Amino acid sequence: MTRIPTDGILFDLDGTLWDSSQPVAESWNQTLARFPGMGRQFTAQDVQSVMGLLAHEVGERLLSHLPPEKRAGMTKLCVQEENDYLRQHGGRLYEGLEPTLTRLKARCPLFIVSNCQVGYIEAFLHFHRLGGCFRDFVGAGHTGLPKSDNIALMVRRHGLRAPVYLGDTLGDCRAAKAAGVPFLHAAYGFGDVPGETQVPALSALPEFLCSVQGEPF
Repeated sequence: MTRIPTDGILFDLDGTLWDSSQPVAESWNQTLARFPGMGRQFTAQDVQSVMGLLAHEVGERLLSHLPPEKRAGMTKLCVQEENDYLRQHGGRLYEGLEPTLTRLKARCPLFIVSNCQVGYIEAFLHFHRLGGCFRDFVGAGHTGLPKSDNIALMVRRHGLRAPVYLGDTLGDCRAAKAAGVPFLHAAYGFGDVPGETQVPALSALPEFLCSVQGEPF
């Protein structure tokens, strides 16, 4: 296996670092239960089906039974309360996350680039006490930009010469390539991306990488 030289690793969040689908479903159900007539109970599978989408796109999928003017307000409320819920309950970290991040950050800086709302990455870092593992992060809610532009933004901001992006969906792959960044597929996540380098487990990621000088991680 040929290792990819890198001086900075960019991570997607959902389906790559953690699985928050169950607590997100619980949070949305808790919020909607306060409003009679919502008529929905979401499962973790429902949430997984919209992971990686922008907040308004999530609302369009999950709350399609509501008229647009009501849907927008309800989506905003659900997303706000989702952040609070995740700060208190966290999500399911993928096996080996903390030791893997510790190993990687000793060799190069780590970053998160996600399509999420403001407060979501912050909730992940807060509950699981992982803020010290990452140099920087950005979500679509922070900039209003698509993921490809946010990947490019992070690369420019930190002067990365050999970045690599780990994500789990075809959208992640397209965004990384649009930004000119090599892509690795988190095959343990939510999506299928055939034809790309498959990382079978998060703990295996260091075996796919090396420093720009060619030293294994």
